[in-house]
Amino acid sequence: MHCPFCRFPDSRVMDSRTADDGSSIRRRRQCPQCNQRFSTTETASLMVMKRSGVIEPFSREKIVNGVRKACQGRPVSDADLAFLAQKVEETVRATGAAQIDANEVGLAILEPLKALDEVAFMRFASVYEGWSSLEDFESAIKAFRDNR
Repeated sequence: MHCPFCRFPDSRVMDSRTADDGSSIRRRRQCPQCNQRFSTTETASLMVMKRSGVIEPFSREKIVNGVRKACQGRPVSDADLAFLAQKVEETVRATGAAQIDANEVGLAILEPLKALDEVAFMRFASVYEGWSSLEDFESAIKAFRDNR
C-alpha cells in the first residue's frame, strides 16, 4: 500500500477491524518513511461474467434496478429492494468464487424475490427464464401453488 502523503511503496498495519456490515476490513496504517497515519478499507472483489463475455464488478445497484422493474406497481419499498440485493450478494459471495456468471446472479435473485412479492417474482422469472407462452406461466403458477 503506497503512502498517500509521500508515495513510499510500503506501510505498516497498526490496527485492523471488520466494518459494521462485515463485508470489508478497515485498516489503520503508518508510513515508515514519513510516519503519517492513514486508513484503508479493503473488500474482496467479486466479478460477474456476462453472457457477452464482458467481465465487470458485482453491483448491488444493478440488482436493485433490475428487480425494481419487476416490482413496479407493487407494495415493495426501496429498503426491501436494498435488503434483497444484500441477500443476493451474500449468497453469491458464499460460493467463495472471485468470478461468477451473470446467470448465477439471476438464479440467486429468484428465491428472495419469491419471498418478497409473488407477482414481482413471476414478472422477473418470465423475463429471466424466457417464458414464451401462456403454458409457461400456467406451469409456473401450478408449481408455485404446489410448493405453498
